[in-house]
Amino acid sequence: MILYPAIDLKDGNCVRLVKGEMDQATVFSDNPAAQAKAFQDAGCEWLHLVDLNGAFAGEPVNAAPVEAILKECTIPAQLGGGIRDIATIEHWLARGLQRVILGTVALRNPELVKEAARLFPDHVAVGIDARGGMVAVEGWAETSDVTALELAKQFEDAGVSAIIYTDIDRDGAMQGPNVAATAALAKAVNIPVIASGGISSMEDLRALKACGAPLNGAISGRALYDGAIDAAKASAFLKA
Repeated sequence: MILYPAIDLKDGNCVRLVKGEMDQATVFSDNPAAQAKAFQDAGCEWLHLVDLNGAFAGEPVNAAPVEAILKECTIPAQLGGGIRDIATIEHWLARGLQRVILGTVALRNPELVKEAARLFPDHVAVGIDARGGMVAVEGWAETSDVTALELAKQFEDAGVSAIIYTDIDRDGAMQGPNVAATAALAKAVNIPVIASGGISSMEDLRALKACGAPLNGAISGRALYDGAIDAAKASAFLKA
């Protein structure tokens, strides 16, 4: 498994939200590139970047800090938030991003996701964010009537490289991940699944690693910034 340290970008800063609420943002760094480099120096093998403003705007907003991170770091990075068309995907991959995460557009226009996966093999992931098991979009402001599993199943043979599954009710709340739901999704589809939302301790990482499903990795943010999880130790543990 891979530890994906989360760098959530709002107004150019590295922040964490509680359950996706933009007005509950805690700023952890005003230098996202330096924070990314610190994660790299700690032995992390990937970075998970989110353009929070972009998720609401429907287009990239925090391009400058993302580009600064890509210049500063040599490890691969994945980015979600406001990526809704082929041109934007091409733009980011040309600038050194390893993987784009398509969330809202995966629900609104699944054919675009399939086309992107054909055009850019191994560079397209789907972000499935669920509230009560139902997919939420538009920066989590809107909950659909589609289940996470129903959406994931649409992309089984599309060449998608990963599914990032986030339980919104756990995100940033330091209450532990939804291990059962994450494991169930990973067992039900043949796409690698990355766990996200609520991962707040080494115990949580142990539970995910022992869940009985072949998870690709786990995303953690607030716990890394608060010191509840040591990035170097967690990365080494998941890799072992």
